[in-house]
Amino acid sequence: MKKTAFIFPGQGSQIVGMGRDIYENYEEAKKVYDTADNALGYKISEICFNGPEEVLKQTKNTQPAILTTSLACLAALQKETDLQPAAVAGHSLGEYGALYTAGVLNLEDAIKITGIRASLMDEAANQTNGSMAAVIGLSEDVIKETLTELSKDGKISVANYNCPGQIVITGEKHLIEKSVDILKEKGAKRVLELAVSGAFHSELMKGAAEKFAEKIKTYDFKNGKIAVYENTDAKSVTNGSDLKDRVVKQIYSSVCWTATIQNMLKDGIEQFIEIGTGKVLAGLNKKIDANIKTYNIYDSESLRAVINELKGE
Repeated sequence: MKKTAFIFPGQGSQIVGMGRDIYENYEEAKKVYDTADNALGYKISEICFNGPEEVLKQTKNTQPAILTTSLACLAALQKETDLQPAAVAGHSLGEYGALYTAGVLNLEDAIKITGIRASLMDEAANQTNGSMAAVIGLSEDVIKETLTELSKDGKISVANYNCPGQIVITGEKHLIEKSVDILKEKGAKRVLELAVSGAFHSELMKGAAEKFAEKIKTYDFKNGKIAVYENTDAKSVTNGSDLKDRVVKQIYSSVCWTATIQNMLKDGIEQFIEIGTGKVLAGLNKKIDANIKTYNIYDSESLRAVINELKGE
């Protein structure tokens, strides 16, 4: 078997109805949803399966919904195969799927902590006038130079280094709006302001991060059984205390996804399995390295297809 990494998607991959198929076909997946409903104190399963979309897309619901669905899909995969990843990573909130898989957090704690994170980020978004935008087809250096100039008037920075040619910026809404025309003039193919409630992965989230650090003090982050390539600097980490510090920093720091995948490839990862709703990470991976093979598991049919392909059938 090729050296495999499991990767977990972040906010933006949600869709009403996600997880219902895996819930109905795997008792192990149903247990994950039941655990999440109990841990959160409300029916996140109902929001995943039935929405409505306006409720699902609220940050306080989106984050635990995506994580729960990813971990339900993981449970189904673990039921059907003994495949063990050599390493794990997750995009933003997807990092909690990685932490669970690596044994850093147990299931209940991973879901509870994600719920805390989501609520605090949602609260911070409502208290600050922030926004985000995707910049397509412009070099990292030009974007950084532009943001440095704009930051003289407030807070604006890079949220996500998603792949070559796709960077997401974040910050005060008036600066994001101002940056759209400037970046287009400098050669960006597209600059698209995103339909998000706040400036995630920016300094506007520092207050949320401080509250988060306080609230997770009592949670136990064990040392990872396998390498977790974390977001803030794309490095391989196994120390539990270090990972606990980094998930706090991650809330207001850039997601270094391009470097994460590149580092995993350098360290010998040969293929990836994206576990959870959508194929966002598979698309980014292909732009990072055209030779990357990324499988996707999001329902029982895709699970069977992946298992068959891995077996060479």
